[in-house]
Amino acid sequence: MAVSSPMKTKDGRFAYEAAGDPDLPALVFLHGIGGAARAWRGQLDTFGDRYCTIAWDMPGYGGSVPLAAVSIATLADALQDFLHQIGGPKPVLVGHSIGGMIVQQWLTKNPRIAGAVVLAQTSPAFGKPDGDWQKSFIDARLGPLDRGATLVSLAPTLVNELVGDDPDASGVALARDCMADVSEASYHASVLALLGFDQRNALKDINIPTLVLSGSKDKNAPAPMMAKMATYIPSASYVELEGVGHLANLERPRAFNAALDQFLKTIEVAA
Repeated sequence: MAVSSPMKTKDGRFAYEAAGDPDLPALVFLHGIGGAARAWRGQLDTFGDRYCTIAWDMPGYGGSVPLAAVSIATLADALQDFLHQIGGPKPVLVGHSIGGMIVQQWLTKNPRIAGAVVLAQTSPAFGKPDGDWQKSFIDARLGPLDRGATLVSLAPTLVNELVGDDPDASGVALARDCMADVSEASYHASVLALLGFDQRNALKDINIPTLVLSGSKDKNAPAPMMAKMATYIPSASYVELEGVGHLANLERPRAFNAALDQFLKTIEVAA
């Protein structure tokens, strides 16, 4: 299944890649901070035989137009605009990291549009902006840029810190390439967008099939936290990928695809 060249929505705001027949059910992938639509090419190709697989460039990334003000709420509104333009009833949304936060925020306004969601290596909350852990997290990611470093120079170290045991070399290379291509303004804005995010009280209201997917070596979205998160979502299933860090679809694509495939087959049978 050939993945399309990057495309744009009719209004020109969103760039995306796709594979599969447009008349098939939509399977939409949302990348994390430092990612890109092309980070999902392995999944677009794998699932394009039975879905119209689509991956966006988040606003400010790739060919997508930046938002005037960046927050999880404004990104969720942008997601709704994007989904409206690409069409496809009852899409399945796969959100990784900040992409999973955007999906959670989007569900608060659009609880019945999606057929199912996958919350991959994400969190229901970032916590108070003035917390010590939050300050340390932000400084670790933005401090070097503020002191004159570039994402091109930082990408190898940042990606190496994200992956787990024995990651796929080509996946790591793609992750580095994606991160190095992000503008520093967009990276800065998306990191700061995490501040104040908290959808813990909304987890109980997610009433569609949900897969919560973690990696046992993920330091950004620790597996114990994600396992607890899954217990608050009615009928959620939880999968932990052993030895995997924060970039499961790139570092262990076979394991990620197998977990997603099993979940999709479950909801296909139910439908």
